[in-house]
Amino acid sequence: MQETASEKIDTTPENRQSAEARKFDFMVVSNRLPVDRCSSDDAENDDDGWRRSPGGLVTALAPLMMKADGAWVGWHGAPDESLEPFSHDGIDIVPVALSTDDVELYYEGFSNATLWPLYHDVVAPPEFHRAWWDSYRRVNRRFADAVIEHAALDATIWVQDYQLQLVPNMLRQSRPDLRIGFFNHIPFPAPEIFAQLPWRRAIIEGLLGADLIGFQRPSDAANFMRSARRFVGASVKQQQIQVKGPEGEVSHVARAQAFPISIAVDQISELAQRPDIIERARQIRQDLGNPKTILLGVDRLDYTKGIGHRLKAFEELLKEGRLTVEDATLIQVASPSRERVQQYRLLREEIEGTVGHINGSYDTIQNTAVRYLHHNYPIEEMVAMYLAADVMLVTALRDGMNLVAKEYVAARTNDTGALVLSEFTGAADQLKQALLINPHDIDGLKGTIMRAVHLPANESRRRMRSMRKEILEHDVDHWSAGFLAALAEGELGDDS
Repeated sequence: MQETASEKIDTTPENRQSAEARKFDFMVVSNRLPVDRCSSDDAENDDDGWRRSPGGLVTALAPLMMKADGAWVGWHGAPDESLEPFSHDGIDIVPVALSTDDVELYYEGFSNATLWPLYHDVVAPPEFHRAWWDSYRRVNRRFADAVIEHAALDATIWVQDYQLQLVPNMLRQSRPDLRIGFFNHIPFPAPEIFAQLPWRRAIIEGLLGADLIGFQRPSDAANFMRSARRFVGASVKQQQIQVKGPEGEVSHVARAQAFPISIAVDQISELAQRPDIIERARQIRQDLGNPKTILLGVDRLDYTKGIGHRLKAFEELLKEGRLTVEDATLIQVASPSRERVQQYRLLREEIEGTVGHINGSYDTIQNTAVRYLHHNYPIEEMVAMYLAADVMLVTALRDGMNLVAKEYVAARTNDTGALVLSEFTGAADQLKQALLINPHDIDGLKGTIMRAVHLPANESRRRMRSMRKEILEHDVDHWSAGFLAALAEGELGDDS
């Protein structure tokens, strides 16, 4: 695997077989492919009608996929449409088809209305439906079959995230020659919470099919090992889990370990120093009336992100006169998320109602209390917002990592600004110089916001410099290289 991943293969059309006919030594498996279909306007600038997706996982793995004899397995985003394997921008693509029913039952249902709230400490109540579970099993089998068809002998397979937790064991049962890794991008709950899942044993057995199971935090890995011991009777020693076969013999040893994900730090830092983006940041402040303090929240519109808690704290600070609309503005970016799911539609109505109430109570002709933006933005605009913001508010109630916190730090190349960070994010383990908060403690949150607003310049520099050093040393390439090295070597690494 190590030799394959480091050798540059010839990707010219005359020397490259089609993805459909080839076997691959390295495969990444995720719910979504690393490409999006272009709009009609974009398609004019792209020969095959596809473009590479934004996002940390694609950024981390695309260079490796282009060098290695590898392929990416996933859904292309359109239901009821089957595509043949193809190549785009140096990456071989193996599409998996999903029907409209699959999207409703496997994705919106079991993945995002059962597993998502359960794994986020039941911030919202999970739903348990047998039809959703049946669809989840069927779709996981479809992904596993795509890997089995295209994987070379002794290939390395890296399965990504909670939508595909059954795939590792399906692969092991059919292809014991494979080396299998799994990475869980969201939290893993304590056994007392995981116990609610009717299909808890099947999920644990599915994950234990992997040789290496990666998590964001050591506490997530510990929760998984406790569940493996409790629900399947596994023998656990340190980070090694002995997986037993049908006769009670040890069939293989799985390992659970923390590999905190990160961002493309160099990309963010370079954007933050571009003159046009610096000018855009200045324009953002001017458009808001040049307030003394701009506070910023950037989230998917999700109930785990604590947006409501953040707005409540900000409103109370305005009400108490500790902040004034003339001096402080909150920009809240809430990217659209799962808008077909009822809980998310209700959340949007609630958040937008709260924003309207705050602005109706405190806006003036010249000043707006909350600038609410329900859009997706390109990375260039996001970096401009990071530069414009004096205080970054990350108030998630539960989060696997929260890469926005790391992006803000990466963008502050002059070591200014303040990061208010929930202790319930994976990022809190690494960004220890952030101003840490319990988002459920509204009074504590308010006090920390005021501390951030008035943070002395020398303290701000010290804290930001320390956090920047941490993410520069542990960027997204460090994450992917560390996981794959541990998977290839079969040895325990360092959780730090």
